[in-house]
Amino acid sequence: MELILKETIDSLGREGDVVKVKPGYARNFLLPQGKAVAATKDNLAALEQNKAEIKARLDDQHKKAEALFKKLSGITLEFEELVAEDDKLFGSVSTNDIFEKLKDKKIEVEKRNIFLGEPIKALGEKTITIKVGFDLEAEITINVVAQEVEE
Repeated sequence: MELILKETIDSLGREGDVVKVKPGYARNFLLPQGKAVAATKDNLAALEQNKAEIKARLDDQHKKAEALFKKLSGITLEFEELVAEDDKLFGSVSTNDIFEKLKDKKIEVEKRNIFLGEPIKALGEKTITIKVGFDLEAEITINVVAQEVEE
């Protein structure tokens, strides 16, 4: 089934692309959610008229993504955590912790775009990926150090 995307979908394409998908995916997800329309002659004609507007919107999104990429590139976030005697954390550093630390630094990203895999439960450095645009990902370093305990 051919559809015209009304918004960018990571697994399919950008806004304005004509894509082929399975009928069930179109009927059950894309069409009811308003993420796409059928690729009829009328809709294709409307797409041609709106090409400039869509391109301008995509260019704006790309510029914002590049600015965010530049902010994130080379950044290191440091977390002080309590550790047991075998250098394992009592807790862990999660996606939410990273999200909050970035927010404190006035860097706005969506939590779902932080790819941590599993929470960090050990001391040391780890490189993680943050998706900042349709085809743009930034890598940041997470450094977990032992928290000084006062006795």
